[in-house]
Amino acid sequence: MRAPFRLIGGVLVATLLTQVTACGSIFYPDRRGQIEGKIDPAIAALDAVGLLFYIIPGLIAFAVDFATGAIYYAPGETAQVAPEKLKEAIGADGKVDNRKLQTILESELGRSFPLDDPRLIQSKGNAQQLAMFGLQPAA
Repeated sequence: MRAPFRLIGGVLVATLLTQVTACGSIFYPDRRGQIEGKIDPAIAALDAVGLLFYIIPGLIAFAVDFATGAIYYAPGETAQVAPEKLKEAIGADGKVDNRKLQTILESELGRSFPLDDPRLIQSKGNAQQLAMFGLQPAA
């Protein structure tokens, strides 16, 4: 008599734990039901943290998020900004205006980025990237 209760309890606990370990299902329940799309790297990274503790919770997190579709971006939602919109932040001399760039990113992505942080590492673009924006490289 005691064994069936333990079995039922164990199955119930395992079911609840699999639902709790999936980060995409917790943070974005509105994304459930998708079958494909672009993978959200933030959710994939959070699921991968489960792999650091033990293999099984990480695999369960990935499996649940892929099975429910919560790991994918919502349709029409991306983490990219069109190059045409970013062109507004580039001056005639090829320098990027951080204030304009921050305004564009906030309006397009809905997130705030600390572009004035002294720890920010900026790298220079190459000639192909400048040509993509219609700019001529100046030495």
